[in-house]
Amino acid sequence: MDAVIDTYRQQEAKGFGRKLSRRPLELSKNVSLFSRLLYPLCCSAQTEISTTPPGNCGSSQFLDTQVFQCSPCGEPLVKSPTGLRCVCADSRNVTGQAAECNSCSSWQSASLWEATFLDSSFLACNNSCNLTACELLTNTVVLNAFSLETWAYDLYAKAKSQNLPKLFYSNTGLPLLSFGKNAKINHGCCTDRPAEPCLCADRQSVLDAAYSFGTSYEQSCTVQVSNLLRRVPEPIFWEMFLQFSNDKGNWLWPVPVANPQLQLNSLASLRSERLRRFFLVDGLSGRQGNLSNQPASVTLAAGLLLSVGLPTSSPGDQSAFLLTVKYAKQDSTATTQVSFAVSYTRCSGMSPRDTDIALAILGSLAALYALLKTSSWVRRSRLQNISFIILVKFFAFFAGALANAFFMVTLGMGIYWLIVFKGQQSSAVEVMVSPTGSQIETNFIIYLSCAFVLKAVDLLHLLITQVTISVFLIDWEKPKEKPAFKAPAGGQRAISSVSIWRTFLIANEWNEIQTHRKLNPSLQLFAVLLLLEVVGLKNITSRDLNVDLHPGADAYLAAWSPILRFGIAASLWLALGIAQVAFFTGIYERFVEDKIHQFIDLCSMSNVSVFILMHGCYGFYVHGRSVHGHADVGMDAMHACLRKEEENLCLLRGLEANSDIQAFEVLLTDRARQLYDKIMQPLMEGPRGKRVRVDLHEQRLRSYYTLNRFLSSFLEHAYRDMDYVVKDKFFLERFMDMEFQEPVDMSILYKDASALFSRTLFYNNELALLVFNTLLFSVVDLGTQDFLLAAIITFVVQKLVKMLQHALGRTNLAAKTLVEKQFLI
Repeated sequence: MDAVIDTYRQQEAKGFGRKLSRRPLELSKNVSLFSRLLYPLCCSAQTEISTTPPGNCGSSQFLDTQVFQCSPCGEPLVKSPTGLRCVCADSRNVTGQAAECNSCSSWQSASLWEATFLDSSFLACNNSCNLTACELLTNTVVLNAFSLETWAYDLYAKAKSQNLPKLFYSNTGLPLLSFGKNAKINHGCCTDRPAEPCLCADRQSVLDAAYSFGTSYEQSCTVQVSNLLRRVPEPIFWEMFLQFSNDKGNWLWPVPVANPQLQLNSLASLRSERLRRFFLVDGLSGRQGNLSNQPASVTLAAGLLLSVGLPTSSPGDQSAFLLTVKYAKQDSTATTQVSFAVSYTRCSGMSPRDTDIALAILGSLAALYALLKTSSWVRRSRLQNISFIILVKFFAFFAGALANAFFMVTLGMGIYWLIVFKGQQSSAVEVMVSPTGSQIETNFIIYLSCAFVLKAVDLLHLLITQVTISVFLIDWEKPKEKPAFKAPAGGQRAISSVSIWRTFLIANEWNEIQTHRKLNPSLQLFAVLLLLEVVGLKNITSRDLNVDLHPGADAYLAAWSPILRFGIAASLWLALGIAQVAFFTGIYERFVEDKIHQFIDLCSMSNVSVFILMHGCYGFYVHGRSVHGHADVGMDAMHACLRKEEENLCLLRGLEANSDIQAFEVLLTDRARQLYDKIMQPLMEGPRGKRVRVDLHEQRLRSYYTLNRFLSSFLEHAYRDMDYVVKDKFFLERFMDMEFQEPVDMSILYKDASALFSRTLFYNNELALLVFNTLLFSVVDLGTQDFLLAAIITFVVQKLVKMLQHALGRTNLAAKTLVEKQFLI
């Protein structure tokens, strides 16, 4: 017994033991497996020690520390080298208590260090109250980082010394703490002292960023295990403490340590317990043969995560702070990845349930909207039975509406976190942006992805609708002389004296305004990038409370939050887009140029009307009949006509007398549409086989002139059985964008003062295009974390969409109006 105590005194004399310090707001450490002997040797009051040691026990006996007597080892066990317990003769470990050895299991988990010092440390701690031995016993338990089912914990549980350090965290009497926006948490991450719990080297400003309360900190690096052994030759054990003050003074509160890899198969009662100590590098347990040899393996803390629950001032049984340590075993010559992070979680504010409820409500409204749009489309297309095309249309309408619902939810999440998180100015920080991998952030990424995919489907539906419309240009010009005829082979064709150039002019202008928009996409991208990158608004999207637009070069840049990045980017996109549209419609179109109304004026001056069918029996009509009767005139006659209009010496340009309304929504009867299709059919016929029919061109020309006469006569009320009536829409019809009355005997032309025919153009679909571009920009940034790359890809996609619509729309226009593509420039 005296020899064992002398051993610990010799270790202390050699400098192995140092005092366990508790530094305010830092981690206190025991820098050796031994602690300094703080008090004289003493004995626990519950333990009686024999004054006459039993001497050397026999080969089949061990020293039972409970009664301090020799006890026999049962078969197949033999005495351990230290003589303090029984071991298996075939290099296997013993299960159960030392005095009741009756079975064997794997002995591979026991290290050379444990075989040498574990028994003696238990004896000196339990029977002599030696503080150094008690520290050694406790630290040996901590060294077993992957399981508590070890002899070290069995002996720790048996020890009754009053100097035995606490192994587990106690959660009684938790303090109520409050941290302000500029509060600091010093958890001792420093590289100039190898004992500090930071295995990565970096700038001091980067290392100090972990101290700033509210900063989501993350640092990782690749290190050589051999270098770590040189920096930390002996295991260093840490206890983390939090300093706080109250009316009774300053206090230190221990922070619990969680080890998720710790196996507790037969110790179910300890599953909810948290440790108090941890270590960073253990090169001692892996030594074999001799303790002076280099370790074959090294156990190290590959990942440290300090979790802070907010608000810290909320009372409860759980600590607001938790340190999670993930250990890994590596070869001493290996290269490994180590990390240290500080993460914040919150217990109040927006929850996944809130966003789910919002999405459910908006999704229901989207489904209702899709049903109304589908119903309106079915009525306008005169479909009687449910068919596959109706289901496709419903899906397309629902995709667009649901995309808007997802977009509104994600935009609300982004703006909410920007305001609530970054706008905290109170003395107590209570809200943090959702950490990486949280349910809220996962839901956000899913919602944003769904919004983009659905909006892409909506854009595809828009393009298909626009490039498949039926467009016909009605020429009101009357020939000045009787047409001449010639009789080519296969029939006769009238040669009109009316110039076709006016029709070409209108067709070319229509081709140009197909992709006309209310905002400039290039200017939009430039302004967004200017505000994000140059002004520095992107810097407020980091996972910290910093709102500095231009942080210093040495400052730590916290990880970006995808929710905050989307919130600021989408807000800028919408704000700048709305500003552009407001300026364009309120100032530019009013005082500079309005291409839509200029197109209507050009139709009137050209004596050409535009008849558009967007759905089966629904479309638009732009009345371009000249009030002067002729438009194929010289310059002097044209100026004279313009002067008459300026002096109000002629009729108004509207379809009805004493009306200047030239745009209408058209709702045809079934008979009118059938006759229109019958006349239009030859125009849609293309070449068959390798040889074009000789009379195909002549037939298409005849159909063109026939359709021109039919539509002009229809608009002049020439057909009593296919007449129409002009009326105004009810407010509810305009609001719901549908017609309550179906035309039976007479077609209906609804007055349109808002130029709704622009729905067949990009011009009147600005919101869908703006939302798609916003989502595209945000999704690319979500995957790349690079606003510049997102802007480049968005620009390219915008150009491709514009080119696609222009090319397909040009082809459709040439086919429906018989205007050759070379004239559409």
